Amino acid sequence: MSKKIYIDFSYLIFLAASFGGIIVLGAFVAPVIFHTDRILSDMIIDNYNAGIIMGEIFHRFSYWIYALAFFVALYEAIEYKQGHRDSIILASAGVTFFTSLMFSAVYAPQILKMQALGVEATQSDTFQNIHIASEVDFKVLALALIVLFVRRLMLLRRV
Repeated sequence: MSKKIYIDFSYLIFLAASFGGIIVLGAFVAPVIFHTDRILSDMIIDNYNAGIIMGEIFHRFSYWIYALAFFVALYEAIEYKQGHRDSIILASAGVTFFTSLMFSAVYAPQILKMQALGVEATQSDTFQNIHIASEVDFKVLALALIVLFVRRLMLLRRV
């Protein structure tokens, strides 16, 4: 087997792992942290402190997302330059790249900055709007990743 196949499979694994991370954080970790009252009877974490914990988790995950943006941009640029062009891949890779950077470079730092200002800042309309926008961004990122993964897998099968 050529080195190219190992690079292709590494790329697919990285896309799948990123999608898995997004699903795990959004569907499993956040609901558990924000609903400790259903799990713990003697120690309940209020929403502000639960938000601090989730903020730190997302801050750490943003490093992975930066790597994702870099890897997608590099891999897809090389593929494009080699003449392997596909409009679905181009669109989903672009969306993946930009939503990754929006989440890691804009939303996560803004949320952490506002959390550092205290409870009052996290109850403002500005914080709520940023938080909702980050959730939408995260969902769009997940969708773009799954489209990119499936399309790359389909094209790989053709070779």
